[in-house]
Formats: sequence, C-alpha cells, structure tokens
Amino acid sequence: MAYSLTEVEQVLGARRLQWRVSEGKVSHLLLDSRSIAQVEGGLFFAIVGERHDGHSFLEMAYRAGVRQFVVSREVALENMPDASVLLVDDTLSALQTLATYHRQRHSLRVVGITGSNGKTIVKEWLAQLIGRRERIVRSPKSYNSQVGVPLSVWAIGPQHTLGIFEAGISRMGEMERLGRIIRPNIGIFTNLGPAHREGFPSDEVKLQEKMRLFDTAEVLVFCADHALIAEAARTWAQQKPGRRLFSWSKSGRNADVLFLDIRLGADGRGGWFFHMEWKKAEGETVRRRFSLPFSDEASLENACHCIAALLAIGIPVGAFGQRLNRLEPVDMRLSWKVGINQCALLDDAYSNDPASLRIALQLARQHWPEGPITVILSDFLQIGGGKKQLYTEIAQMLLAYRVRRVIGVGTDVPLLAQGLTPEVQMAFYPSTAALLQDIGNHAFRDELILVKGARFFSLERVVQRLEQRAHRTVLEVDLNALAHNLQAVRRRLKTGTRLMVMVKAASYGSGSIEMARALAVHRVDYLGVAYADEGVELRQAKIELPILVLNPEPSSFDALFRYRLEPEVYSISLLDALIQATGKHRVLPIHLKLDTGMHRLGLMASDLPQAIERLRQYPNLRVQSVFSHLVGSDEPEHDEFTHTQAATFIRLYEGIAEALGYRPLRHLVNSAGIARFPEYHFDMVRLGIGLYGIAPKCMEGELRPVHTLKATISQIKCLPPGATVGYGRRGRLERPSRIATISIGYADGFSRLAGNGRFSVLIRGQRAPTVGNICMDMAMVDVTDIPKAQEGDEVIIFGKQPSLQELADCLQTIPYEVLTHIAGRVKRVYWQE
Repeated sequence: MAYSLTEVEQVLGARRLQWRVSEGKVSHLLLDSRSIAQVEGGLFFAIVGERHDGHSFLEMAYRAGVRQFVVSREVALENMPDASVLLVDDTLSALQTLATYHRQRHSLRVVGITGSNGKTIVKEWLAQLIGRRERIVRSPKSYNSQVGVPLSVWAIGPQHTLGIFEAGISRMGEMERLGRIIRPNIGIFTNLGPAHREGFPSDEVKLQEKMRLFDTAEVLVFCADHALIAEAARTWAQQKPGRRLFSWSKSGRNADVLFLDIRLGADGRGGWFFHMEWKKAEGETVRRRFSLPFSDEASLENACHCIAALLAIGIPVGAFGQRLNRLEPVDMRLSWKVGINQCALLDDAYSNDPASLRIALQLARQHWPEGPITVILSDFLQIGGGKKQLYTEIAQMLLAYRVRRVIGVGTDVPLLAQGLTPEVQMAFYPSTAALLQDIGNHAFRDELILVKGARFFSLERVVQRLEQRAHRTVLEVDLNALAHNLQAVRRRLKTGTRLMVMVKAASYGSGSIEMARALAVHRVDYLGVAYADEGVELRQAKIELPILVLNPEPSSFDALFRYRLEPEVYSISLLDALIQATGKHRVLPIHLKLDTGMHRLGLMASDLPQAIERLRQYPNLRVQSVFSHLVGSDEPEHDEFTHTQAATFIRLYEGIAEALGYRPLRHLVNSAGIARFPEYHFDMVRLGIGLYGIAPKCMEGELRPVHTLKATISQIKCLPPGATVGYGRRGRLERPSRIATISIGYADGFSRLAGNGRFSVLIRGQRAPTVGNICMDMAMVDVTDIPKAQEGDEVIIFGKQPSLQELADCLQTIPYEVLTHIAGRVKRVYWQE
C-alpha cells in the first residue's frame, strides 16, 4: 500500500520546508543511509538517537537517490535541490504516528506479545503452528523496539489476515506508544524477569507499564503460575467490560488450560511429553497428549503459551497438534564466516520469510557496499497468498539490493526468474542435494554469499561446503555484544567527542577485516593499527575509515601514500625520514606522539622545538592529532601520576598548537581512561580491549563479553584409579574416571599453564577440570561428574563462564595476551541477531 506524500504530510501535521514532487508516493520507510536500496517510494526519517543524528546523513541518502525526507530541524536545502522535505517536532514520534495510521487502515486480527523473555520464540512458533491457515505478517527477527515496531507494522498489507507483533521496552512511557501502533486484539504476556530493571522503580511498576500493550485487547493469554502477572491480568479484565482472560497452568492452579503429567523422554534427550486439559466455556473438557522436540524449561513454557494462544484465537487442536512435535528451533543469529576464495559468507540458513530476507540483504550491503553479492535462496514456506505475487516482490527486492547472482533451491523459487533482469545470473535446483552435486561448477570468488533458507532445506550443508576449511575449534565473535559495548562507551562521551578503535594485532585476535567492517557500520571515527601492512589489508578490503599507523617504518612509506594511511611520528629521525620521502609537495596527514611518562615511543619535550621548526617548513605534513599514552589509567594507585601526565600533555599540546597556528585533535585516554578520567576525553578517545568486554571495575556490568572460545569432545575414556593421563604421566587418577579429550591445545592458544587441574572448562553447564599436561593439539578434562557428557559435545574454554579474565588469571597474564595468542587455524565465526 502506498500513500501520497500530501496524505503523509497531513497525518504527521508536518510543515513543508521544500516541495519538489507534485504528488510523491510513500511505500517504504528508510532510516539508515548505509542500506538504502529501493529509493522509489522511499521516505527517509532523520531519527535522532543518543549518539547518532539522522540529520547528519541526509546528504548521503540524497546522493543514494532518496527524494522524500522527514526532519525535525532546519536543514541545508541547497544541498538537496530536488527533495521534498517535511518538518516535524520529533522524527521518531512522526515515524510512530505514520505506522499507527497505517495500522488503523487495516482490520486484520493482531496478536501482541510482551514479557521479559520468550517473545520472539513464541511469535515464530505461532507462525509455524498456524501454517497456511492464515496469511500472517509478523515482526522480523526481534524487531520490538520504538523503531522496530513501526517498521514491523508498516509491513501489514491488504492480503494479511493475522498479525503477530512483539513489543519490548526499557523505560517508562514506551509501551503506551507501542500499544497505539500495534493495537492488538489478542495479548500474550510471557513472563516477568530482571531484564531492563534499571529503567523502572520496581518490578510491579514495570509490569504495569508492560500491561499498557493490551489497552485495546479483547483477550489476554498468560500463565496463572506467575502470581504478579495473574493479579495484573485480573485487574485488567475488571477495567473494561467484555475483556476475557485465557490462562494456563503447569501447577494445577485454576486455569482455562492445564498441562499435566509433564515428563522428559529417556535420558532427558527425548524432549517433553505432557497432557493438556482445556475447560471450554460451554462446559466441555478437551484432552490431548502432546510431545515437544525440546528438553529445556524455556521451550516448554514457550510451547504452553503457544497452545493457549492458539486455543484463544479459535484455532482447533487438530489443526496444530501434530505440528507441535515438528517445531523447529528459532535461530535469530546471522553468522559471518570466512568463505572459500576470499569470499565473505553470511549464514542465515535456518529461516526464510520476506521480512528477514530484507534484513539480511540490508546487512549484506552495509558490510559489502559495492562488491558482488550472490544469494542462495530456498522456497518460502508457510507463506499464505499468491506465489506469483510473492516471488515477484522477492525479485524486486533482490534487484533493489543489486544482487548479481541467485541460486535457488526448491520447486517454487524458480518463479523468481520472471521478475529478475537478464543481468542477474540464475541457477535453480529441485533440492539441496542437487545443488551440492553441482556446486563445483559455480565459481565463487571475492564476493559476499548470503545463504538464506527454510530449515527444511538444510542449507547449512551448503554453508559447510563454502566455508574455508578449519578444524573444530572456533572463536565466536558476538557482534551484538560489540555494538552494545560501543554504545556503553559512547554514553560516557560528551557530544562531539570522536572515537578511535584499535584493530591492531588482528583486532586482538578477532580478525581485523571483519571487525573493521562492523566498526564502519557503527560509524566510528578512526581505526588504529600497529603496522602499515595491517592498514594495507584493511584498504584492500575496501575499508574507508581514516587509519592511524602506530609503528611506521621507512620500508612502508610508499604504502602510506598509496593506501591513504596516517603515520604516528614519535621521533625526530622518523620525522626527517618522512620529510625526505614527501618533499614539499606530497601531502601526508601525520599524528604526533608525545612521551609524557610511558618512556616507550614518543617525542620528548626537548624534541618539540626541532619538530615544530620542521613542520613549519613542511606544512604539507599536516598534523591531524597530538596524543600520548597513559601508564596506569586502570590502577588507582597511579592516579596521581596520571594527572601529572595529563597536565604535561595539555602544556605541551598548547605550545604545539600555538606554534602551528591550528589546533589538531587531542587524545590521551584508552579503554580504562575512558571510564575513569572523563575530564581527559578531549577531542577523541582510543578504545581497545574495552570493546571486547574487558572493563575496569567502575564499568563492571556495563559491558558484555564479545568472545567465546569453543572446542568439542573428540573421545571419552573410562579409566581406573591409578591410571595416568598425558605426557610425563602428570595426570594421575585417584578414582574411576571418565576422561574427555577435547579439540584444543597450546598450538591453538590454550597454554600449558592451564593444565594439571589449574583451569576448568564448561561442558553441559558444568565445570570440567583439566587433567595432565596440555598437548599441542589436544587437552584432557575430567567429566566424571558430568554423566551426560558425550563425544561431540561443545566445550567452552572461555565466554560468559568461564570468563576470559579467569583464564588470563590462571595463565598469570592479561586478557590481551590470551586473545592475541589464539592461533590463526582457529576458525572465527561472527554472528548477530
């Protein structure tokens, strides 16, 4: 559905700043200038956030072809001569108002879901269980925020008969706005937990705030076993005639639906089995026996919510009962992997619907702005409506994101061919097996490959074929946690303070190219590398951010010019060498490093008169920044010295700026300094290990661990007392033991210092201590007290538990060293929701 721009103007109560389109149409909403694909019918909202302002990217969106904008302040119209620009008081409120208007134009039934956990799983499972009975529109992924909900609701079309939307909040007043947008007929309250507790005075207040989602609902589904929720539900029902409660219980409480005789299958691996008793309003009791292919408590609760909701909606048990045992896991993670032949691999092989495809394509284009993209795509399952229309829309989406090649798997996906242009290479296969048999005939090289498919098609086998070969030890890098940590740091910065992120030493072992791409998406201001070769690698990967080289060498000077790298200047001899290389005409941005107490690299105060004299003679060496390095910013006992360093830096900088006649950027603090010394943030700060979740005590709880190092159990042996394990017979057993050999050794970065019981890994949620010496490629751990441990199980070396800091303490070192010692043969996997 498209609206005229005039209609949008009236709905928003906007004022025209400029009107260049006689009767423009609005069919889709744009918020991110980095992922604009389809410009016709697009309306760009300049959303103002905590650290980013969409008004700063209006010209970028205009250059991408956007011609319709909503802003909340006067902007430079001369730079957008052909644009229509509407002025409102608040662009986020305007976005929500437009989505509310769109929702009011459609009379479909809508399910609204809130709660602390399980919202996304319940939503996705409801869609699986309902299948083709309804033509469903739902929130993509976990789009449940103040921005995500309007974008989700905007997807409602006249063909849809049921909407399923989730809503999440983090502070007071948010749910009332989301409730107006979603306007659910049926509500589901999953549970109440500690998430976002800091945004509310109490759990009771948070509960009441969440209940605002159901102001328009006629039916509320909830678990009667949650006392606070049950009480709030009863109060809600009494507030307005006609409201109906639909409750369920596992504990035998008075409820509409009871789940009884709940048990796990053999050895806890067979999933849940349970009986249902439903007391219908007319007095009849319906009894059914169900099974669930999951064995965790959260899945059981989510399934109970789904069953109760389906009954409340009016869908008969016979329509979904058999599907319950075929529910598929909901993997909300998109994984970045290193592909064959210098390819980047975006793995989203477990779900397929139009909304999540668009998200994956946006992500692909953000990380791969200009390069070729191949999409391997399966049939779309459980999608109501006409297939021809669906695949025509998908084809238009693929064209909008400039996809070069499409490889389809399934019987319906060949319908794409009718909507794609001849420039797009196409190949279609009836099954995944057929594609795998022919995959060697496709030349994959220097491109991004997006694998997107319904779980039924097992496209993970294609991902495995296209991955660069590596052994089973994996370093997972959580890009969601990285983004969270960036925001946590930015919240501590004053407006206008720039952020440099250090990506030296392969981004502390994380992989420099992949991390630099992620940081570019999040719009950091500078990257820092140790040597020019690292900067060259980033430039060859099309990273365009400014790059500071901390240790430039004369042999790399040509690379500085060729790849637009900016060297640190830490001595007079290095400055003279750069002058000899540049002469008076070649322009080169440089950064002056001052030694204020580290006594490593850096210009001493006595060097500055000579340095300034040379810089006056060679103004083509433009000083971009002046900086220094704190010695002990993370240790309170050195605070007095830190203040002395800062005072010295300020004094030396002012002398340099006065002599040069301009003021370069100033930066002094590192990760710990950002947290502990806000008065020294100056013009820019340098973020290193803090990005990865290692925080000083004053930031504990604010940052999330980014890395998880995983291995697998290769073999388990049962050994008698007195047996020895490993080289030198150092691991002597004192009881009958089950000893697991795991796929990681000191050649992977798991140091020998962790052996002989000094460290414990995590297997099935329990700690398993090392036994004997760590070998080059393997280590042995004691799983005697983990009876369910079996070969092939995942082993966590560090992550949330055990933590990276715990391993570093065991090894008598620091987290930096642990990360940078992780070997290149360990596969890096990057994922995000």
